[in-house]
Amino acid sequence: MRLPSGLLDYFDILKVEDSKAQIKIYLEEKNNLDNPLYESKGFYPHVLVNDFPVRVKALLLDLRRRRWIHKQSGDYLSRDFKIVAEGTRITQEFASFLKGLHR
Repeated sequence: MRLPSGLLDYFDILKVEDSKAQIKIYLEEKNNLDNPLYESKGFYPHVLVNDFPVRVKALLLDLRRRRWIHKQSGDYLSRDFKIVAEGTRITQEFASFLKGLHR
């Protein structure tokens, strides 16, 4: 199994659940923003994303994205990941693969 490229640079795997129908991987964004003016202030609500099936099982990525607050201005900051295809709940790589099949 191969996760979307670069995903583990920014996320830690918390746990993996494997059932007959699906594999669900829980991922949490790392607190690795190297700017002393920002501090971590929790997470946005988790998002479920479908990725390539693994051995006939659905693969779900349960992503928890972190948010940081600027200590002086109070403005929130989060990373803009290009993991999910626009307008969908599937990874960009999986969306590209499905587009190729449709042509």
